[in-house]
Amino acid sequence: MTSRLATAGVAATAAALLAAALSPAADAADRPTRDTAIKNAGTALVDQAAHLGLTALQSTKIRDVIVDMDGSQHVRYDRTYRQLPVLGGDFVVHLAPDGAYRSASRATTRPISLSTINPSVPAPKAADMATAALRAANPGEALKKTKSKPQLVVDALHGAPRLAWRTNAVALDSAGNPVARTVVTDARTGAQIDAWDSIETAAGDGKSLYGGTVPLETTVSGSTYQLKDPTRGNTYTGDAENGTDLCIFGICIIRAPATLFTDTDNHWGTGTTADRASAAVDAQYGTDETWDYFKDTFGRNGIRGDGVGSYNRVHYGNNYNNAFWDDSCFCMTYGDGDGTTFGPLVSLDVAGHEMTHGVTSATADLTYSGEPGGLNEATSDIFGTLVEFNALNSTDVGDYLIGEKIVRSGFGRTALRYMDQPSRDNNSANCWSSGVGNLDVHYSSGVANHFAYLLAEGSGAKTLNGVSYNSPTCNGSTVAGIGRDKLGAIWYRALTTYMTSSTNYAGARTATLNAARDLYGTGSTEYAAVAAAWSAVSVG
Repeated sequence: MTSRLATAGVAATAAALLAAALSPAADAADRPTRDTAIKNAGTALVDQAAHLGLTALQSTKIRDVIVDMDGSQHVRYDRTYRQLPVLGGDFVVHLAPDGAYRSASRATTRPISLSTINPSVPAPKAADMATAALRAANPGEALKKTKSKPQLVVDALHGAPRLAWRTNAVALDSAGNPVARTVVTDARTGAQIDAWDSIETAAGDGKSLYGGTVPLETTVSGSTYQLKDPTRGNTYTGDAENGTDLCIFGICIIRAPATLFTDTDNHWGTGTTADRASAAVDAQYGTDETWDYFKDTFGRNGIRGDGVGSYNRVHYGNNYNNAFWDDSCFCMTYGDGDGTTFGPLVSLDVAGHEMTHGVTSATADLTYSGEPGGLNEATSDIFGTLVEFNALNSTDVGDYLIGEKIVRSGFGRTALRYMDQPSRDNNSANCWSSGVGNLDVHYSSGVANHFAYLLAEGSGAKTLNGVSYNSPTCNGSTVAGIGRDKLGAIWYRALTTYMTSSTNYAGARTATLNAARDLYGTGSTEYAAVAAAWSAVSVG
């Protein structure tokens, strides 16, 4: 699906939707809880101690717990030996839905037993060796502020378990970027056992057009840095070099390039359009914040939930007044705007909006026309807004205005859309009517946007982060909000569990009520608030 952010006089277009197989979530009420899984695993530790190599001198600590949809449980442990961490001592206990032990995955099966835990090599010597290893791994660099911190451990990763020093050596390179190396040293002989870079990505920063100076995770390649984030599925940002796609019947024969941005010092952009990297900073930052919001809030690992990152193209076309998501390339594309109506369309809420189109395509796959199309657009506005709030960026604070950073004086108003009162854009619908489905999807989305604002913030006048709102209701009622977090939780569950490609506004009411029931119960304040907010926009 190609979904575009509506702009002045520019109608959105959409290619054929790709089908997405939905796997409805099972009822969580019947699945074991985390605490139950931990209790079951604890029983298994006792019963399977010999098989797991556990002795009286060892202790365990839970690192992670996963409960599958069918109730199977997987509890991951780290272990210590005589209170020393054991490298390679981790294991996972696998349990059946009823809690019965099934099997275990162990990093090592060798027995752990040491004659002494007193090192022959002192900690300062281990630290010096690690510092030397860090310098050797960064030849030609004048490292500054070098620090090394040794920790005594049991190494079970490299053959027979032995006493070792694990030392983390860190420093700053000549450009001020952190470098680090972990060195494992035999605590008896001083021989180096292993070493690896402990910063696989480079922590850089960029001066964006709209969000100030922002952090960026990048990739080191030789003597340069790439605007590619391996911590978020290798999401990257490239320069479209003002090219455009050549597409026929939804199939793109020629695509504009996405030439990966690189940099020599990992400090990107100048915060002005004179530097082409500045727009790239915004796009990459928006991708990062959107990825983090969906992962941290819902456990969704990337747009498709498979850990695979998308990519961005900035500087698309000439004076192009739009931005769009395209399933066929799994990418987001941003124009620079014409400077009069719009600036570069790379603001945080626009990035969140476009990436959410990908999430919708991978879940409910709401058809991009009629009422389902309005819900599709509203879903992107809702989560784009929640991403913006969640980012806590003091330069681009959260608000219920869509695209307020990208509009210019020639546009004639302060934002693309207004969620508290959608009709402020002179096109969008505040309330549902039988003709809503005949509107452009960016305007029929107003009904759901209005519902979302009312559900989160309630009706009437309100000032939030310096922005004044005044949200009316279509039935004259007074609605009390339940907050943004609950709005996001309800809409996400409805989208991923109950909505389908043909869901209309009546179906969205049912879907969100089902979601509120699942999350909070039918007698809850949240359930009643969902019903009241839909009624307040004339749905149901």
